[in-house]
Amino acid sequence: TYIGNVVISVNPYQSLPIYTPEKVEEYRNCSFFAMKPHIYAIADDAYRSLRDRDRDQCILITGESGAGKTEASKLVMSYVAAVSSKGEEVNKVKEQLLQSNPVLEGSWLNCHLLSPPPEQLKLRQDCGHYGYLNREGSSLPGMDDAANFHAMQDAMRVIGFSPAEVTELLQVTAVVLKLGNVQLSSSFQASGMEACSITEPQELREICELIGLEPGTLERALCSRTVKARDETVLTTLTVPQGYYGRDALAKNIYSRLFDWLVNRINASIQVKSDKQRKVMGVLDIYGFEIFQDNGFEQFIINYCNEKLQQIFILMTLKEEQEEYIREGIQWTPVEFFDNSIICNLIENSTTGILAMLDEECLRPGVVNEDTFLTKLNQLLAKHKHYESKETQNARRVTDTSLPPRCFRIHHYAGKVTYNVTGFIEKNNDLLFRDLSQAMWAARHALLRSLFPEGDPQKVSLKLPPTAGFQFKSSVAMLMKNLYSKNPNYIRCIKPNDTKSAMVFTPELVLAQVRYLGLLENVRVRRAGYAFRQLYGPFLQRYKMLSPRTWPRWDGGDREGAEVLLAGLAFPTEELAFGHTKIFIRSPRTLFDLERRRQERVAQLATLIQKMFRGWRCRTQYQLMRKSQILISAWFRGHRQRNRYKQMQRSALILQAYARGWKVRAGQPQGHHGTGLVWGRRVQRYLVGLAKNLPPLSVTDRTWPPAPYRFLGDANQELKNIFYHWKCKKYRDQLPASRRAQLQARVCASELFKDKKTLYPKSLQQPFRGEYLGLKQNPKYQKLHAVAKDKLVMADTVRKVNRASGKTVPRLLLLTTEHLVLADPKAAQPKTVLSLSDIRGVSVTRFSDGFLALHLKERSGCNQGSSLGNEGTGLGMSPSHLSILTRPHPNPSPPSSPPRFSTRFPKGDVSITVVESPKASTNGPVCKKKGSNKMEVLVH
Repeated sequence: TYIGNVVISVNPYQSLPIYTPEKVEEYRNCSFFAMKPHIYAIADDAYRSLRDRDRDQCILITGESGAGKTEASKLVMSYVAAVSSKGEEVNKVKEQLLQSNPVLEGSWLNCHLLSPPPEQLKLRQDCGHYGYLNREGSSLPGMDDAANFHAMQDAMRVIGFSPAEVTELLQVTAVVLKLGNVQLSSSFQASGMEACSITEPQELREICELIGLEPGTLERALCSRTVKARDETVLTTLTVPQGYYGRDALAKNIYSRLFDWLVNRINASIQVKSDKQRKVMGVLDIYGFEIFQDNGFEQFIINYCNEKLQQIFILMTLKEEQEEYIREGIQWTPVEFFDNSIICNLIENSTTGILAMLDEECLRPGVVNEDTFLTKLNQLLAKHKHYESKETQNARRVTDTSLPPRCFRIHHYAGKVTYNVTGFIEKNNDLLFRDLSQAMWAARHALLRSLFPEGDPQKVSLKLPPTAGFQFKSSVAMLMKNLYSKNPNYIRCIKPNDTKSAMVFTPELVLAQVRYLGLLENVRVRRAGYAFRQLYGPFLQRYKMLSPRTWPRWDGGDREGAEVLLAGLAFPTEELAFGHTKIFIRSPRTLFDLERRRQERVAQLATLIQKMFRGWRCRTQYQLMRKSQILISAWFRGHRQRNRYKQMQRSALILQAYARGWKVRAGQPQGHHGTGLVWGRRVQRYLVGLAKNLPPLSVTDRTWPPAPYRFLGDANQELKNIFYHWKCKKYRDQLPASRRAQLQARVCASELFKDKKTLYPKSLQQPFRGEYLGLKQNPKYQKLHAVAKDKLVMADTVRKVNRASGKTVPRLLLLTTEHLVLADPKAAQPKTVLSLSDIRGVSVTRFSDGFLALHLKERSGCNQGSSLGNEGTGLGMSPSHLSILTRPHPNPSPPSSPPRFSTRFPKGDVSITVVESPKASTNGPVCKKKGSNKMEVLVH
């Protein structure tokens, strides 16, 4: 994003192909703001900062449950592992690091432990049997629990867990599950006091068998409590509610301590063994701000942590901003922002803070409950402007029905949150009875025993354990100290909807998370100074096409080029600042204006490139066609001249023969002389009379004067042919190009369909026109006219046959010199675009119908989604289909692939049989579906 090293990650709730090895290489060593926002981009930025600077890095990942924080953590670690240095030890650590994810996830998803359950765990296959699993099923769509369980086992082996450790880990987890099924009941002692006892000893015995403990020891720890006061020890029985409290406290402690042990065990495995000073990049995955309908102690401490994180986020963002300004030589102006220290102090102050007062109330002797705790808060914080309750509102005479009793409200940075104090005391104490710790220590299970060192009787302490609030406050303080020593990067995870559905975006839910994640405050801080900054090199590379001085090539330095570029765009001087290595832009609208201009310029450049390419392609094609035309014309003229010369030569020889005969006869005696003279005069009269009585020049007039004498018959026929060919040439030469093309189409149609298609004689009365739709005149068809441009050969209305049902739908057909286009007549939008080279052949019937089938080559490409593109055969009807089939063959010579005439079309994806039937409509063929891949066409 443009607010710093912050990535906003939205959970798509589906797998996307954007985290591939190719994407790793794409983002590797990229300029962060030169690429699209991506988790890999911020991971690379943090890794490069770790490599190039002497300061440790941290990637802080926040968001509410379901926002994809765990997946984001995995992606960050997988990217760093992919781009980091190589080596046997390093590769081993990287593999262990990556394999830690399924191990930690496995510790959370208990259902994986149940598919199938190992016999030694004493677990049932049915997850609904276990109370801690809410009696719900464990199966999720698309999840293979057994495969995930094996993946977790493989990951443990890679990390370095021994088989014994894996077994112990699973056994302890099974103990947690089975503790939830331990049932207690009440009974009365002889003294009349109520006491609890175990009602289902089977579960208790199985737990004790898993951990190597006597059942009686665990039963006493669950049903009674030992209280030590100085030198006196008192054993008291517990009530059923107290027993259940102890049982649940034990289960939570085992689970929590087991997870801590697992994390420490993994950290020990991936620890790099080196004496050199190491650089560290931490990845922190933490819950985001939470505001529910009913907020309790858990939301209170989570929001306290997020309040602290927001504090460090703003302070470190300002610190990073100031350091960068100084580093780049830009004047730093102090930025005003909301300092949430007052809220943090309200919660964590050691004397008057809410956590301190909660601890004090938990340790106070006497009757302790949430009402006394809330009363103390109202007394000490009555005038605090970020705290309110029903009592403080009443004191201020404020009426607010949204704030119920037994609640208090804190004005956090992300909004107002109302907390119900019910359970605060109990959850803050969260005490584990000493008897339970000692029972766990007494178990002969090595892992479980190590989790409870305070159970050692030799190390008994009367000191009360720290409260949950105190422990959490200490952890937050350590976290803040750790973060202050590192350079932070942020991934804000957002849940797009509450139903975990793909392609569903709930704006109200997302807006609330944007506010809770502190992004608005981050925007305010960023926009108080220069919102955008980038290195001169990538900036110039991205925007250099906006200035004729820097496009297409700039030979100077990057900073000089950026200055020249921006000087020509005439932005206000206060919008820009030039650092040592970066350009700073103050407001986002300036950046958006740059992007808008870039998009417009890219479109212009793309059009120019297309124009130049089309021109080159047309010139190349024209030159090839011109060479071919000259060659063909030269050959044809030579052939025609040779034929004409031969015809004239034969006529001349005949005439010369007669003339020589006449001359010979003229020199003979009188009897013969008279005959030769007569013949010569007859020839002379014939030629002179023929010259004066030539037929009309109309090409349809085939009349010719008959030969007056039989001996002139052959010569007369030759002269007739020569004259007719000559006047046909005269007629063709004076024809316009359009009329000549029509006649050529007629010749082609004659050779294709004469004596083969019943419809052909009727078509002779209809002139062949190219454009039947009026694309230029109808404004509705302007888009289609733009598609065809100057290459249109024919346009008409046809009907496309649906091969699944036999029904027909109207379509507009455009035939160009290169493509066949089918368009929707209503929307006037192209639906199918086929290259003519992809049409393998055409089949028509012999009858008087307009049915035709286009046979396409396999895997033929289409420019748009097509119902014909990969199906093999396209079916249609058109009254002018003879003209359609003639158009692709404008030359009078027969085409290389003429239409196929048949009543049974070639087998392909559909088998078609044509039947002449009186049932057919006079308006066109009727198509009937016969089975899954057969069709019958009735023609009239």
